[in-house]
Amino acid sequence: MKQALQLKLGQQLTMTPQLQQAIRLLQLSTMDLRLEIQQAIESNPMLELLDDEEELANGEEHEAETAQATEEFDDDGAQKDLKEGEIPEELPVDSSWDDVYQPTTPSSSASSAVDDNEGDDRNSTEETLAEYLFWQLNLTPMSDRDRIIAATIIDAIDADGMLSISDAELLSGFDAELAVAEDEYLAVLKRVQQFDPPGIAARDLRECLSIQLGQLPDEGPWVREARALVAEHLDLLGAHDVGALKRKLKLDDEALRHVVRLVQSLNPRPGARIGTDDTEYVVPDVIVKRTGNRWLVELNPDAAPKLRINPDYASLVRRADSSADNVYLKNNLQEARWFLKSLASRNETLIKVASKIVEHQRGFLEYGEEAMKPLVLNEIAEAVGMHESTISRVTTRKYMHTPRGIFELKYFFSSHVGTTTGGEVSSTAIRALIKKLTADENPKKPLSDSAIAAILVAQKINVARRTVAKYRELLSIPPSNERKRFV
Repeated sequence: MKQALQLKLGQQLTMTPQLQQAIRLLQLSTMDLRLEIQQAIESNPMLELLDDEEELANGEEHEAETAQATEEFDDDGAQKDLKEGEIPEELPVDSSWDDVYQPTTPSSSASSAVDDNEGDDRNSTEETLAEYLFWQLNLTPMSDRDRIIAATIIDAIDADGMLSISDAELLSGFDAELAVAEDEYLAVLKRVQQFDPPGIAARDLRECLSIQLGQLPDEGPWVREARALVAEHLDLLGAHDVGALKRKLKLDDEALRHVVRLVQSLNPRPGARIGTDDTEYVVPDVIVKRTGNRWLVELNPDAAPKLRINPDYASLVRRADSSADNVYLKNNLQEARWFLKSLASRNETLIKVASKIVEHQRGFLEYGEEAMKPLVLNEIAEAVGMHESTISRVTTRKYMHTPRGIFELKYFFSSHVGTTTGGEVSSTAIRALIKKLTADENPKKPLSDSAIAAILVAQKINVARRTVAKYRELLSIPPSNERKRFV
């Protein structure tokens, strides 16, 4: 075989480290982005957090020094292209671009609020249900033997306040030397069941409700009837069998309504309100607010720490110096500029996508979920000139603060259902209509899925009964037979 050299011309997409970093930052949530920024600061001496007071005093000077250092070592000139954009006045949505191209905008009010609450947050601890029950146990006089039994019972209580294992399993778990008898165990269990919150340590729902009713005075209104209902006819209440309940309890409609109302006021999960899991607070990436007849879209200045290039370290870099120290500083300065550019690119992409979403979903912002329009990723991708995968990264774990609440950007995307007039209605709007119809229905005669579908068809929305059932289940709305109420 004869060997030969051949020249070919072709194109190939290469994932540069800068591009990989930009994509990684783009898909990070706010919390993950803060962690990434902290790691970048710890590994790169050229990056530093912005001090609000220093920025207020010398912001323009530091900005000029940073820009000068960037221009000196930026061969591709990408930083020079980051200029403040202008939004045409005819667009229905305004965007605040200052947060995109000036990532060092201070937020003194937010920082001061954090400083004021820092001590409180550091010292605040939430007591768990087990700790609360053991605290009551320590204040309850009983023998050491009974205290061991009570501690074992408390350990078997789940987060809802119910015993998670059976009596037989609990008894078998005691040491043979302790030799706990069943009546002894039940006596201690009754004492634990008198702890707060009412209904704690119950073995089933019936016992939980009975314990709570047992702590009410006997002469209370409808207490005796409620105890009889829970003890003997709880299954009829679950089946909404009004006729059978009236016959068994010998009550008329008015009296039965009072009894059922008392039972419904009890807590079937007494432990849920104590020692709940820590609330996960969402920091919105984008803030949307209305100014007159226009909607303003801006990045949340508190979503991430403010960064800049340290002007003192940047001034130490010398172009012609090839010493190890200068190469180290130069490489870190280049990496710092890449990181800041990736952050700016992330902010720019986020504000573009959020602005297009708000422009498309103005009806939702003004009138609510019933005015939500169908929207898919491809529509936004074409509007901003990006790929669908990029839009998917931008809208994942990114949140928008609106006058109607905080929503993930993905919330504004939904499929559509056709109408009899040839139009389209989003699935979100249909779910909102179903929720409204079930909220306004007669509790004595709740709407069936077929009835809801007929109402929607009358409103020129082509939706089948099975579709209504699917959306109802997504909304955690029970079927009509379970929604029937006595009151």
